[in-house]
Amino acid sequence: MDKRSLTAAGVSIDVDTRLQLGALRYCDPADVQAALQRVTGSPVPATRRAIVTAAAADGESVLLLWRGPSETLVASATTAPLVALAAELATATQACLVDQSGGFWALRIRGPRSVDLLVRLGATTCVPQLGESLLGRLADLSVHSVRVQEEEVLLLVERLYADHLLGWIRETIADF
Repeated sequence: MDKRSLTAAGVSIDVDTRLQLGALRYCDPADVQAALQRVTGSPVPATRRAIVTAAAADGESVLLLWRGPSETLVASATTAPLVALAAELATATQACLVDQSGGFWALRIRGPRSVDLLVRLGATTCVPQLGESLLGRLADLSVHSVRVQEEEVLLLVERLYADHLLGWIRETIADF
């Protein structure tokens, strides 16, 4: 975890700059279904859904996030799932994996006031239900939000804009 963390009554925010993230891009989900199943044990997520795998080849869980009809984000604490998936797709002509690990930061928002914070930062359209993966705008930025547990939301934001979002969060939780 990055040393950046924020807390207020009922909510805490931790920044993870080390998340390994890949954008799995394809023309048709069937183009990557078998490779994804072999590496993660899970299928391509359905529209607006997130899947937390039990374990990948290295024993680490992997988060699969719907991003659009032709893109799934693959997130892990280690590089092993991304390396394995890239190897599976090495000869694919209709799919590719783009490593975006250095380009995004993950903000983990935990606590009973997580939803309240998200609503104050943007709109209810960025508040995912459990297992839901949404694209939306918070603090006037494009953000990917995922509800991984009942009181935990993962926000993926481009690294370039992460400090801006953290500034908005800092000011917003000052009222909590």
